[in-house]
Amino acid sequence: MKAVIQRVDCAGVKINQKELSSIKSGILIFLGVEKGDAIADADYILDKAINLRIFEDNDGKMNLGLVDIGGEMLVVSQFTLLADCRKGR
Repeated sequence: MKAVIQRVDCAGVKINQKELSSIKSGILIFLGVEKGDAIADADYILDKAINLRIFEDNDGKMNLGLVDIGGEMLVVSQFTLLADCRKGR
């Protein structure tokens, strides 16, 4: 399992011009899940994402987590994170 975690002011997912999901301030997680991954792997990533201190406090320091700011989370499946690009173009 691999994840890319990004802090966002807003994010959304659209398919065929129809919005399926959106969030305001929070984190966007692109998640690649592969055969053999377990629930424990997802739990680890979730715990890490929730507790990352990537939001600024009143002093401008990155000292707040998702829960501290009352932020939202959007998880998007991204199988290309697991791609093996060692061969070919």
